[in-house]
Amino acid sequence: MKDFVTIALDAHGGDNAPAAPVEAAVRAVEKYPRARILLVGQEAIIKPLLGAYTYPADRLIPVNATEIIEMAEHPVNAIRKKKDSSLVIAQKMIRSGEADAFISSGSTGAVLAGGQLLVGRLPGVERAPLAPLLPTLKGVSLLLDCGANVDARSSHLVQFAKMGSLYMRDMMHIPAPTVGLLNIGVEEEKGNALSKETYPLLKACKDINFIGNIEAREIPHGAADVIVTEAFAGNVALKLYEGTASAFIIMIKKAMTRNLSTKIGALMVKGSLKDTFKTLDASAYGGAPMLGLNGLIVKTHGSSGWKELCNAVGQCIDFSDAGLTDKIKGSITSVNTEDGEKE
Repeated sequence: MKDFVTIALDAHGGDNAPAAPVEAAVRAVEKYPRARILLVGQEAIIKPLLGAYTYPADRLIPVNATEIIEMAEHPVNAIRKKKDSSLVIAQKMIRSGEADAFISSGSTGAVLAGGQLLVGRLPGVERAPLAPLLPTLKGVSLLLDCGANVDARSSHLVQFAKMGSLYMRDMMHIPAPTVGLLNIGVEEEKGNALSKETYPLLKACKDINFIGNIEAREIPHGAADVIVTEAFAGNVALKLYEGTASAFIIMIKKAMTRNLSTKIGALMVKGSLKDTFKTLDASAYGGAPMLGLNGLIVKTHGSSGWKELCNAVGQCIDFSDAGLTDKIKGSITSVNTEDGEKE
């Protein structure tokens, strides 16, 4: 276990930057004694904001970056042209070993492109998936991929299942995480060509607890701890999931404030409702990790406040303590060796 886990935090990513990342950095070094934060951004902007706080200067260090990658920019072009941006500098710190992890609420495309081009994949990893946690009736489930690899192959999905299982076992402490393949029916013969090709590969994989196909409607019920799919379907499922939860909360609030009687009832169940609404928010666990890289990248919502970013710092520390990068590397390498492929 390292004395300190060094985390590069993007000061200019997201709707609430730079105020939210700055406050998150301060709160994180207070909450996590082993956190060392490299706050990457334009010093002329972040240093005055830091001046409003008291913090240990040896564990919260501003790192100057003169450029900012905007949300509307083409991800790959932005990574290549804006080499002095906060996002590029922070990800290069992982590659050089200066940082163990990187957190950003900025452009998802740029974060993912940087992960592939700057940080790089572990040996044997064919694709690095983005893996958010989804709240369910049983707790949370891990969905991967949800945005990084739209045109995936069956071998990619098998690796996603292995990486997701390791994450849920060591981060969420589920001894034998169940793995489900997202599909339009539970029968083995259902689905498109990719689903049909992937099913027998997952079924034959000894390293995972595969339970078969699951339909999207079963996700909120916690049908599987790990849900495997390619990024197109995964992103659609994720956005629908988030939109439905948001609409449901709005509908409940409207119903509770419709008239005097409902308002009185709302006061009586306010505490219980508040606790229920909290279960619909997985941000308490941090952000969505990009798995299979030479270091951890965590992508948080663009609307993230300081609390979600602070939780992501704790997520990075847990990831480092669990040694998940090495475990993923060992798992994927062992499979490739067994299959006779080059490591």
